[in-house]
Amino acid sequence: MTGGGPLRSRLPLRSRLALLTAVAVAVAVALSAFACWFVTREQLTSALDDKLHDVSGVYVRDLVEAQNNCSSQSQPGAGSRPGASDVQLVLPDGDRCVARGSRAVRVTGDDIAVARGRLNSVTHDSRAGDGTRMRVYTFVTSPQDGIPSMAVSVSRPLNEVTEPLNTLALVMLVVAGVGVLGAGVAGLWIARTGLRPVDRLAEAVEHVARTEDLAVRIPAEGDDEIARLSRSFNAMAAALASSRDRQQQLIADAGHELRTPLTSLRTNVELLVRSEETGRALPAADRDALMASVKAQVTELAALIGDLQELARPDVLPGSEPLQLVALHEVALTAVERARLRGVGLTVDAALHPWYVRGEPAALERALVNLLDNAVKFSPSGGVVDVMLTGGELTVRDRGPGIADDELPHVFERFWRSPSARSLPGSGLGLSIVARAVQQSGGQVGLRPAEGGGTVAWIRLPGAPTAPPGEAGPVR
Repeated sequence: MTGGGPLRSRLPLRSRLALLTAVAVAVAVALSAFACWFVTREQLTSALDDKLHDVSGVYVRDLVEAQNNCSSQSQPGAGSRPGASDVQLVLPDGDRCVARGSRAVRVTGDDIAVARGRLNSVTHDSRAGDGTRMRVYTFVTSPQDGIPSMAVSVSRPLNEVTEPLNTLALVMLVVAGVGVLGAGVAGLWIARTGLRPVDRLAEAVEHVARTEDLAVRIPAEGDDEIARLSRSFNAMAAALASSRDRQQQLIADAGHELRTPLTSLRTNVELLVRSEETGRALPAADRDALMASVKAQVTELAALIGDLQELARPDVLPGSEPLQLVALHEVALTAVERARLRGVGLTVDAALHPWYVRGEPAALERALVNLLDNAVKFSPSGGVVDVMLTGGELTVRDRGPGIADDELPHVFERFWRSPSARSLPGSGLGLSIVARAVQQSGGQVGLRPAEGGGTVAWIRLPGAPTAPPGEAGPVR
């Protein structure tokens, strides 16, 4: 097992959080216990050294007796005096003379160095003859009453330090075990409590995946990460529901709009087929009218399908794709030329000042063509359509019947058609395509009644009257 991968795949998130909490507490307790044990050992060792350095209990007569009756072995009664220090003399040759009632302690090189005058004193660990670990302080006495100076080792058992440390270690081990166990239980409880909103979110996602019910919403309280995640999920579900509703509405509207020309086209084709099958030829005038109707219906279907394909394209979010530099005045001029070809008997006047914008050239061109086609369609024979581009605002003014005030809020809706225009050709998608293209380029579009009759359609797009320096030539 490497990298913890299998462990992560087997344990649920709340168990991993509880485990991590327990491990973190265990590490913290272990570090704290070690530091406490180390500080306590240093304090106990220092206290033991202070007792050894207090040499007031070392009597000169005991030292003289040990020197006169030198024995390197432990004396009778050694180790039977609790709290008493063991005393011995250290000779320059490394021998020792053990005082009465004291244990013999192994002489080290540091002790010999003190006896030979190379060191004043030394404190170290050693062992007694019976194997007991000892703390030893070796120093040189001052000459007094005709007694020369001597190297003396005063020692005490190290169990005065080790026994309290062992008890402390045991207590810490028990406390640490209880603490880690409690931390694990608390971590599991905290994980369950803290992840409860995540469980609700997971249940909501599973419910949506199972039932495709996008009306599910998760309560979002507070400003923490879970609340933000809940609000993001709610926003995503609302956007998906809105998108699905728009798709369903588009399909329903498209089916409704396609049904009429398809029914008419089917009727006309059946008449032609029946004429051929029965051998009863239609009059030439009726046949020509029938073929013209079929051609018009096919053209209407092709235009409707093209508009549906345009609306079915995914919306381009601002900043998601690099936009091109577009010479809007040139695109508008192209749309004006096409309008002049379609509007036989109409006059299309254009006053176009240079204006450069960033957008999708094909979408902007289709939007302007749709806008001018709409003006041409509603203009009376011999009428005038005015097209003006100045300061980033393009206006198209026709002199048609105009649009009622209560109809203005609906003109950019898909498949919406004014009651007065339902007898005219069209799918009701042209202005929807205009609004989509303009909004994707960061602009605005609208309609308003014109003074003297007719309608003014306007588009505002952010840009500049000159191309930015260093840019490639304007793209059409």
